[in-house]
Amino acid sequence: MKIKDFLKENKLSIGDNVRFLLEKLGKESLENTIESRLGEVAKMSKSKANTVDPAMAIEKYGADTIRLYILFAAPPEQDFEWIETSIEGVHRFLKRVFNFVTSNISILKAQYGDKEKNKDLYYEINKCIQRYRKDLEKYQFNTMIASAMELFNYLHDFKPSTDEDKHTLKEGVLTLLKMLYPMAPHITSELFEMIGYDKEIKLPELDESALVKENIDIPVQINGKLRSTINIPAGADESLALQMALQDDKIKKYIEGKEIRKVIFIRDKLLNIVI
Repeated sequence: MKIKDFLKENKLSIGDNVRFLLEKLGKESLENTIESRLGEVAKMSKSKANTVDPAMAIEKYGADTIRLYILFAAPPEQDFEWIETSIEGVHRFLKRVFNFVTSNISILKAQYGDKEKNKDLYYEINKCIQRYRKDLEKYQFNTMIASAMELFNYLHDFKPSTDEDKHTLKEGVLTLLKMLYPMAPHITSELFEMIGYDKEIKLPELDESALVKENIDIPVQINGKLRSTINIPAGADESLALQMALQDDKIKKYIEGKEIRKVIFIRDKLLNIVI
């Protein structure tokens, strides 16, 4: 029997016996590696001398990181494992946010007045706000933070080229900081100050009109295999979706000379043509 299986069968954790040895050898850094390969993470308890000093954790990573990690690790009513590598992941996320804001400082400090917004990015911003506010009502802080992380990914990958793009990027960054502010007030306050935002910090407001899309992309399948994607009016019925699909060059070459035996259509989601 492998060591890992033996430990699991007997409900033992590596941390029960090895932690003290690693400390004496000055090899504490090996603990996570050993636990990941051989056994489960040790349950935190005073008897095992594996508790975490909050002051030391805050000194190492900062209060924002520790607070964000605790809220992100699990819903408030559940227990969770204190895992150092996961804390480092949250710490890296906050550093990425800080670096992203500072690297776009000129865009974020500019004033755009009544400039239009990039509809696609503005849609994603408001989708994240919608989920964030719904989760807030249920005190689901972990999924609130997940929405903020998702928004950050959209903003990070967005490449602004016009004033409309830059205006929307600024809107998205302000939204992101407002999302994170209740859980990470120190870093967000500093970033707000850096970009010259001196208004009262409130929860991001949802613009429901931004969630109404005029056109959407839906996948088109032939016999269940994805062959193309078409852009159609949101809410379009089956006949219009099929008509537009049959005008697509990629679809034409599969349909030509064939008989359409069946059409499977899910509004705003999918068109599958069976030939």
